[in-house]
Amino acid sequence: MNWVILIIAGLFETFWAYELKLSEGFTKLVPSLLTVGGMIISFGLLSHALKTLPLSVGYAVWTGIGMVGAAVLGMVVLKEPASAPKIICIALIAVGIIGLNLTTHEE
Repeated sequence: MNWVILIIAGLFETFWAYELKLSEGFTKLVPSLLTVGGMIISFGLLSHALKTLPLSVGYAVWTGIGMVGAAVLGMVVLKEPASAPKIICIALIAVGIIGLNLTTHEE
């Protein structure tokens, strides 16, 4: 169950990173509030998941989900440049996340 919580925490990290971009340096109220709310939820869920998951794996998976999610949102939604090397590197991060998930057991 903590893996599911960790994945949701990572998705909230993606959410708040996207909202942070939209906040334009915390100068726009709604995206700023959504950023802070997303951070609180994401950190709270991460904290819960780390009760049984190893820190080294839990934190890596959480940040990995956030990185991949933010990169994909940036390229798809914000129309940021996408190149083959960039996509390959993002895919390698995703493979690492999956590998950590498959090779780690909750304590």
